[in-house]
Amino acid sequence: MKLVSWNVNGLRACVRKGFLDYFHEVDADIFCVQEIKLQAGQIDLDLEGYYQYWNYAEQKGYSGTAVFTKKKPFSVSYGLGEESSQSEGRILTLEYENFYLVNVYTPNSQRDLARLDVRLDWEDELYAYLTELDDKKPVIYCGDLNVAHQEIDLRNSKSNKGNSGFTEEERERMTRLLQAGFIDTLRYFEPDTEGLYTWWSYMKTVRERNIGWRIDYFIVSERLIEKVQSSTTSPDIMGSDHCPIILEIDYKK
Repeated sequence: MKLVSWNVNGLRACVRKGFLDYFHEVDADIFCVQEIKLQAGQIDLDLEGYYQYWNYAEQKGYSGTAVFTKKKPFSVSYGLGEESSQSEGRILTLEYENFYLVNVYTPNSQRDLARLDVRLDWEDELYAYLTELDDKKPVIYCGDLNVAHQEIDLRNSKSNKGNSGFTEEERERMTRLLQAGFIDTLRYFEPDTEGLYTWWSYMKTVRERNIGWRIDYFIVSERLIEKVQSSTTSPDIMGSDHCPIILEIDYKK
């Protein structure tokens, strides 16, 4: 089974830049997107063979998530129930027979850290949610998590210490989750490989020189890791300031 996650930074714009070509070429069983930046009725995607689930933000042109899946889930839930995740369309959970899929667009703590407290509250609520799900059945957690966990996960770690996405508090929240029985799948296979970034500034030549951050993840319950066949990034795929990430796992379609 192949899963793809991609922060498209505006789905309509990404479609104009070749999203559908990549979508059909990669032929994922489950395709998760974040930061769709649209409302119901603003796009009509003809994705034959896929069920579509959308969680729109109330604010126009902002946030939002979607999942396109070949196999119909048992159930779908939106947000965590609290106002912040609901109004900004940041979480979609699909329940399947053997696992939960949780597609997330984590709030950015902002350059001046004005939303750091909001972000940390979010992390605490999400941690409780993921561990509760994990008690029932394994979890595949993916999306733009807006944190570079380790120094290896960004090009300029020294100059970015304490900045949004690389504060000690944000990194510690990720560590806590991994210590609670979850595994960062890419680092499971590539613990020491540098340059595996998923986001680059739009500044000129930054992406060409691979001056980036790894802030997009597939994280799975520990008991799933033996089923994971590969976890990779696709930096050659354009259309967004993020690139897609791919997880292949030994589950029937």
